[in-house]
Amino acid sequence: MMSNMREKIESKLVSKAVNHTLEVLKQDDPRPELRQLLNVVWRFTGGTYRDETYDTLKAAIDDPDNDRWIRLLQRGARNIDHNILYKNFMNLGYWGSVRGIQKKNRLCEEQDCNIPNIILFDPTTACNMHCKGCWSAEYGHKWNMSYETMHKIVKEGMELGCYIYFMTGGEPLVKKAEILRLAEEFPEAAFHIYTNATLIDEEFCQEVKRLGNLSFAVSIEGFEDMNDSRRGEGSYQRILESLKLMKKHKLGYAASICYTSENYKLVTSDEFIKSLIDLGVVHIWYFHYMPVGVNAVPKLMLTAEQREYMIKRIRFLRSSACDLDIFVADFQNDGEFVGGCIAGGRNYIHINAKGDIEPCVFIHYSNSNINETSLLDAMKAPLMMAYHENQPFNDNHFRPCPMLENPDILPRLVKESGAKSTDYIAPESPEDLEAKTGPYAAQWTETADAMWEKFGQRQDISKLPDYPELVEEQKQEQEDLKQEMAKLNLHP
Repeated sequence: MMSNMREKIESKLVSKAVNHTLEVLKQDDPRPELRQLLNVVWRFTGGTYRDETYDTLKAAIDDPDNDRWIRLLQRGARNIDHNILYKNFMNLGYWGSVRGIQKKNRLCEEQDCNIPNIILFDPTTACNMHCKGCWSAEYGHKWNMSYETMHKIVKEGMELGCYIYFMTGGEPLVKKAEILRLAEEFPEAAFHIYTNATLIDEEFCQEVKRLGNLSFAVSIEGFEDMNDSRRGEGSYQRILESLKLMKKHKLGYAASICYTSENYKLVTSDEFIKSLIDLGVVHIWYFHYMPVGVNAVPKLMLTAEQREYMIKRIRFLRSSACDLDIFVADFQNDGEFVGGCIAGGRNYIHINAKGDIEPCVFIHYSNSNINETSLLDAMKAPLMMAYHENQPFNDNHFRPCPMLENPDILPRLVKESGAKSTDYIAPESPEDLEAKTGPYAAQWTETADAMWEKFGQRQDISKLPDYPELVEEQKQEQEDLKQEMAKLNLHP
């Protein structure tokens, strides 16, 4: 009882501080108050995070030569609806990253298993598009998760300390009425939806603003010709109209981009990123193409040289030398900041539309189903425990994955755990998957080791102190790319 009372008082104080912070960010120079707020927050979190994290945040605030992160925060405060920003600060920050992490860490130790702080689930396999290379496209409209199952996932997840829920599919917004209902029933949870955005309309935008705890990652693959070659003719224009509508309503949204051997330079180019900023995008999720499913296209995986380009490019885009006001994250190449593979519940799990609980959205094998077991018991299933006992799969965090860069590991884990394929249309054995990723891993290893030696250390991601030569290299590459794009008539 006393604990609940303290939590209520504490959450009210945090709520007041969050509202104050959002007003501070609208000021011309918010640094002095941000510095004070950071000190208060750090004392409050009570050792939840490492001191290096505090040092990085403090340096970003104090550096007079680097106002990029301040500009990015100010951009959000001025251009995103107040209720949406407030709920994101509260739910992602206080509930998800403080209270939730504290509970998760305690349970991990007590239960001796992984506990996720993010759960990704598929409300449906249905989609109004059919994108080339998408494994979900194989499933068609066959499976839908009931509202009761979605409710169970969030309820049991929050009991374990998980307050952050991502949704993919299929197209999650095929079930937008149920998603809105879920967001209303769990106001302390944060829901982030990967979507093609074409089902977003005026009425939905109004509900999102009212609730505040929904944000979006809009899938886009480049400018019109390249995007439509994968997502279908006319999809680019439909996405643009949806983004303009979301911008009008001041919703919070990112771009979700799968980079391949064909588009990696274009989707990370200055010109393309500027077009996204103009459309109100504040964050970009980059995802390495994964050859999952029988219809996958292995030639879309990057060469070693192309992946080296991506590592350098992403680091430049986050540096103080870059003047683009946007934050970027690279799912495959940012392993150094999260200690390697985050799947198997170490940080997140995936639950498909049939309820199968998978280690990762790209690993389609499972021992358990949410309709038949509790979330906690699922984390103790053999395949999840195999992840728990074997992570990290490689000390070089540019080679984090047991499927892509260490392809011999996944078949062993599946065999030892007795896990079954969760692809009900065309099951793929881990050995068949290894046959596709093995050559990739072999050609990447030498380059990855050299890159890890040079770039693989936790450092202030807002600076490039050890390799200033990269700055000039990036500027020249972007100038050359701009001229090449102009010749090919590639533009927004």
